[in-house]
Amino acid sequence: MLKVELIAHTPEPERVVAAAARLCYSPVGVDALMEKSTPEKDAKFVQMLAGFGHDSPTEHASFTFAIEGVSRALLAQITRHRLASFSVQSQRYVRLDDFHFVIPPEVEADPASKAAFLTAMEEEGRHYLNIAAALQAKHKAAFMAQGMDEKTADKKAEKLANEDARFVLPNACETKMVVTMNARSLNHFFRLRCCNRAQWEIRALAEEMFRLVYPIAPNLFAKAGPGCVSGGCTEGKMTCGKAAEVRSHYEALKASLTE
Repeated sequence: MLKVELIAHTPEPERVVAAAARLCYSPVGVDALMEKSTPEKDAKFVQMLAGFGHDSPTEHASFTFAIEGVSRALLAQITRHRLASFSVQSQRYVRLDDFHFVIPPEVEADPASKAAFLTAMEEEGRHYLNIAAALQAKHKAAFMAQGMDEKTADKKAEKLANEDARFVLPNACETKMVVTMNARSLNHFFRLRCCNRAQWEIRALAEEMFRLVYPIAPNLFAKAGPGCVSGGCTEGKMTCGKAAEVRSHYEALKASLTE
């Protein structure tokens, strides 16, 4: 099951962004700018920045998320967002003796598909453990033949076995990660991944991340959401045709998060 937690963020992110932006246009230093700062002035200034597309100051506010219960398929998508930092659970160092997996909603909703899916996951898990055990025994014997003690040989053999056994693990295999993005990257991420055309899993993740950051910095994320929230649909012929419905959803969501 998807679990997202905001574990750290820049303190007073809108104040930091406003100070960084004001510095671009001011002859005085940061101390003087911070002394004159108020939440109301900062909010107004951040809104003004968004109005004329001066986005670079928003890179000074960062947000770090702990994410669990997502698939390796999602991992392949989210790491395409290169202006972010990722730390991911390693299948090389962690033996997945009882790996968990993500079931797509369409599969979950169809009994025949779900039964076949669960059988496939059970078989993949069995093959993985069998290959890992066979490789570990082979490597351990080789290391001990070289004069290594049994405990050290077993530990080193397990790592080598995991490296190759993981190749049979499916995209459905669950993983965990810590992700850090700045506000500018997050707004770009939301624009792409909150869209109805985004894959269901990463869309659910994106909306959860949005729910966590919006109450902290509503002015930084005032226009956050898929492209149609702040303008016309950006998907061209591939549009879902539900721009008005999406806008209403995000208007209601933002209102509920600041009540």
